[in-house]
Amino acid sequence: MFSGLRTTVVRTGRSFHSSTHLEAKVAVLGATGGIGQPLSLLCKLSPHVDELSCYDVVGTPGVAADLSHCPSRAKVTGNLPSATAWPAVDNNGLKVALTGADLVVIPAGVPRKPGMTRDDLFNTNAGIVKTLVEGCAKFCPTAVIAIVSNPVNSTVPIAAEVLKKHGVYDPTKLCGVTTLDICRANTFVAESQGGNPLETNVTVIGGHAGITILPLLSQVEGATFTDEQRDALTHRIQFGGDEVVQAKAGAGSATLSMAYAAYLFTENVLKAMKGEEGIVQCAYVESDVTDAEFFASPVTFGKNGIEKVHGFGALSAYEQGWFDKMLPDLKKQIAKGKEFAA
Repeated sequence: MFSGLRTTVVRTGRSFHSSTHLEAKVAVLGATGGIGQPLSLLCKLSPHVDELSCYDVVGTPGVAADLSHCPSRAKVTGNLPSATAWPAVDNNGLKVALTGADLVVIPAGVPRKPGMTRDDLFNTNAGIVKTLVEGCAKFCPTAVIAIVSNPVNSTVPIAAEVLKKHGVYDPTKLCGVTTLDICRANTFVAESQGGNPLETNVTVIGGHAGITILPLLSQVEGATFTDEQRDALTHRIQFGGDEVVQAKAGAGSATLSMAYAAYLFTENVLKAMKGEEGIVQCAYVESDVTDAEFFASPVTFGKNGIEKVHGFGALSAYEQGWFDKMLPDLKKQIAKGKEFAA
């Protein structure tokens, strides 16, 4: 079955939007937050990032200055929103941050606190994502957009509707980042089986919240689980975020692991853009794999974004039961996002 994180790649010619464009500009929107700062650091250290554009509502010049002292090839800039004016003008800070971007990663928004679900974040984060994606539509309409801001099940449909309104929607350019679910699954399964998480491959399908997260444990090569282990692992992968929220006791949600997961996703997208073949990773994208408009499954990436959305193979009876429970919830969360953006 497809791996969420491991890929077999063959280096080919390097090209982006044209044969003469070889450099990658990555914009991180929400760069001073709990996810944004470690994500920006990892991107600064990446050999695949040539320009790192950091944007947030506060503190971005300082973060960019700090990052600029790290010895790597990436040039760093930090921008704040421009002052409001009358007559109204474009947000020049966002314009500068996004112009020329090949990949935009959006971790902006408020974190979860104890007792909150991802859906509780909707009212705040939905508006933030809508505003930022409007900027993408204006200033970098051909960029690949990777949404990290929760609830991803709803924020990706919001982004799609915004891009449609601006006449620039391309389903091969919009992704929800579910990589943290694969990171957790690989880690927890390896612990259970006494293996190496870097050599463990768990495909995780569906969405990115609670029961919409479905790890396909029956497809893990060489692994055996008792019913109790399978039940416990499935629940822990689905609600791993709660584990971190509770442990942080009100101080935030999963930030370091999410930043690492978003970095892995970013690296794979950039490798594919620069010509490496065989890049397959799970992502939440527009899909006809099920009758949900958006769905996470293995996706092949190429020079221009998504090349192919794959199915997920045969499910066990246990997984089919979870799938049947999950799909109605996922559809409702998709509809909520679309209604917000309408």
